[in-house]
Amino acid sequence: MQNRYAAHPNEVKNYDTSRLREEFLMEQLFATDELVTVYSHVDRYIVGTAVPQSKDIALEVNLKDIGTNFFLERREIGIINVGGHGTVTADGQGYEIGAKECLYIGRGVKEVVFKSNGNDQPAQFYFVSTPAHHTYPTVKATQEQAQPNHLGSIESSNERTIYRYIHQGEGGIQSCQLVMGITELDKGNMWNTMPAHTHNRRSEVYLYFNLPEDGVVFHMMGEPNETRHLVVRDRQAIISPSWSIHSGVGTSSYTFCWAMAGENQTFEDMDGVAMKDLK
Repeated sequence: MQNRYAAHPNEVKNYDTSRLREEFLMEQLFATDELVTVYSHVDRYIVGTAVPQSKDIALEVNLKDIGTNFFLERREIGIINVGGHGTVTADGQGYEIGAKECLYIGRGVKEVVFKSNGNDQPAQFYFVSTPAHHTYPTVKATQEQAQPNHLGSIESSNERTIYRYIHQGEGGIQSCQLVMGITELDKGNMWNTMPAHTHNRRSEVYLYFNLPEDGVVFHMMGEPNETRHLVVRDRQAIISPSWSIHSGVGTSSYTFCWAMAGENQTFEDMDGVAMKDLK
């Protein structure tokens, strides 16, 4: 398991491109027939992937890394499939998960196994796990069940649909602290989350996907008056600390999965940044 440590904004001002990428970008996440995990000391995320093709993959890590007897002993997890159809088995109960569908598994489940339903187009399971103090039931949600919310306009190049899967509120999958969903940009739109914002009470992780092979997203980060950018490619993810903006513009439309953890679960809890204040 890779480790990523918290960084002070005053230090980040002095980072060059390679150091920014080392600290905040997760480049090599998806590997066939492997479980890939990254432990972030920002809100104690574990970000990971499983791409089962020739074999099933169990959610097993070096237990010394998390200090428990099994992965979900004191954690919860949200899983979104960004590949072909697959099945996630939680303590013997199987859940078929299609593309852009979500499965939440609560604290206490001892055995989680990832499986593809066809080797020609394997499932690509992306997951985010956070510490949990309470057990909520395992729940699956499709995109249609995720309360799609259409926002933006073609004039500002940010026409998009937000799908909220795991969140506090009516219709959402309940969790201890994890909030998770997907945003899809309409064709011909390139901007996400602009005007930008921060949320000092929680951090966020972005996974960008559905980019063409030669496409990139210029992900904006940093304090509002000290912005930086990272070039992100398909199926790469960004750790966004609470003091940083998180926005991006792509060379084409794309989709991204967002996950948040921290002080509260209120989706609208954010501190907006006026365009005139960005530097």
